[in-house]
Amino acid sequence: MTLLTDTHTHLFTEEFDEDRDLAIIRARESGVYRLFMPNIDDTSVESLLSTCKTHPACYPMIGLHPTSIDADWEKRLAAVEAWLRGPETFYGIGEVGIDLYWDRTFRSEQMKAFDIQVQWALEFELPLSIHSRSAYPEVLEVLEPYRKEPALSGIFHCFSGSVEEAAPLLEYENFMLGINGTVTYKKSTLPEVLKHIPLERVVLETDSPYLAPVPHRGKRNESAYLVNVAEKLSDIYGTSLDEIAAQTTGNALKVFSKASRTF
Repeated sequence: MTLLTDTHTHLFTEEFDEDRDLAIIRARESGVYRLFMPNIDDTSVESLLSTCKTHPACYPMIGLHPTSIDADWEKRLAAVEAWLRGPETFYGIGEVGIDLYWDRTFRSEQMKAFDIQVQWALEFELPLSIHSRSAYPEVLEVLEPYRKEPALSGIFHCFSGSVEEAAPLLEYENFMLGINGTVTYKKSTLPEVLKHIPLERVVLETDSPYLAPVPHRGKRNESAYLVNVAEKLSDIYGTSLDEIAAQTTGNALKVFSKASRTF
């Protein structure tokens, strides 16, 4: 089988402290050979980099997650920016975006922080890994001034919306939709939605340790389970698992072009 690429995994977090090396081995044994790891906030960068330096299949991103935006957001964002402008190599700006699902207190601050990080992506010619939860209007509002920027690229992470919600995202031609384990859930509407979305605009992700696919739902997710997502897409698109792997990995490497030059 053609190699799979997990475009969004947090194997550097504490949930994997007991078996991180084994989790990465299991991923490889399942055919998942490339693991892109978005940062969370100013407290997680060292763990992220340590994991990626130990395991060459792991590619770090840098960013401040929207749920980490608080009263000290400017200080925290500055700390993340110092890492970006330092000697370390990063392959994307993420995980960034807007999350208004639980709390709208820092809505404007989230939008400001997201805008700043979009500017980083353009300055450093890196793709964005965009988190959006109950916030598509706000995300699109921030992105609108950059619509015609040819260098703007990335992934709308964890897409789970409707055909109508996908349409304005797909207008950003250099962006992909990230599909993960939610597509395997019994009540998910994604299988029907994806029938209207070209496979050429889809990448695979786990978002591990979260959102484990069926038959692992309810357990800690890990990159090895990406194959379950790929199998579901094989059913949806009516094509072979090899084709799903080849196309989605090709799509991922279009986004992460800096990483593709390391192979």
